[in-house]
Amino acid sequence: MADQYRLAPEMLVPRMGEYLIRKGLITAEHLQKALDHQQESAARGKPLLLGQALIDLKFLKRAELDQAITEQIIQLRSALQAANRTLEHRVEERTAELQKALERVSELSQLKSNFIANISHELRTPLTHIKGYVELLITESLGPLTEEQHHALQVSQQSTGRLESLIEDLLMISLASRGEMSIKHENVDIRRLANLAIKSHTAHAQERGVSLQIKIDENVPLVHADSQKIAWVLHQLVDNGVKFTPADGRVVVAVTGEGENLVIVSVTDTGIGIPANRLNDIFEAFHQLDGSATRRYGGTGLGLSLVRQIIEAHGSMLEVQSVEGHGSTFKFPLLAAETKQ
Repeated sequence: MADQYRLAPEMLVPRMGEYLIRKGLITAEHLQKALDHQQESAARGKPLLLGQALIDLKFLKRAELDQAITEQIIQLRSALQAANRTLEHRVEERTAELQKALERVSELSQLKSNFIANISHELRTPLTHIKGYVELLITESLGPLTEEQHHALQVSQQSTGRLESLIEDLLMISLASRGEMSIKHENVDIRRLANLAIKSHTAHAQERGVSLQIKIDENVPLVHADSQKIAWVLHQLVDNGVKFTPADGRVVVAVTGEGENLVIVSVTDTGIGIPANRLNDIFEAFHQLDGSATRRYGGTGLGLSLVRQIIEAHGSMLEVQSVEGHGSTFKFPLLAAETKQ
């Protein structure tokens, strides 16, 4: 009985009573009596469909009920097909809109990369002239200098160096955004690069009262990598560590072997750390966690974006572990170079 109740065609048709009234097959009074009869049957433990109740009360013939159910099912199927066609059309329209939007984003990204590349190339020429003349002046090739003039030129020389570095970063980010960053693989002494990174930041760290340390395992093998770009990565990570670590803190560069084929490079600081919900933000180009006009820490926001892209271009992955207020660790593996016998 229960199976027949579930499988009856009438179950596919909603509001059957109203439809039968509109068709003129029954009256509203007939419908009410049939509903009462249906409830009485249910109370006796014998559930009854509305159509069967109408037939039992002789208000409707079986053929009339079957015909009404068939008509309703056909109408419902037509309505469903129309709704599906409308939905498909809307999906197609939305897909086309999204495709256009993606094409526009891609176009804007390409324009941005081209602009960055072009402006960087244009900046190089006048900077080269400025750098050259400052060098001539500071070496007194164009005449003697007073102590104040010599100091002013030293400051200018440092500024041109930072500007040159920024231009190189801009060129690299434009190449990376176009997928044109080239990696020159060679056998690299990662220990030497780590020591150079520490040495180049020693003076800055001392000024800030930050301790620089290096920990290198014995017998660490050479790695298969781009020496220039990995050196740049270490420079950025150590520079960030020093910049965001308060006085009496420390920055540690570690190089350890893992198994026979991997070398793990990490830079750990005891600085301000990164909020858990902002970890992904640090890898956005031109993005600073402190975006206020009076932000405490300088920088363009290019560093970590390029660091990750360089590491990924090596087929590796940059891992970040950070606790706000307690420091951060940036770590990545490199493949050991194959040694020739």
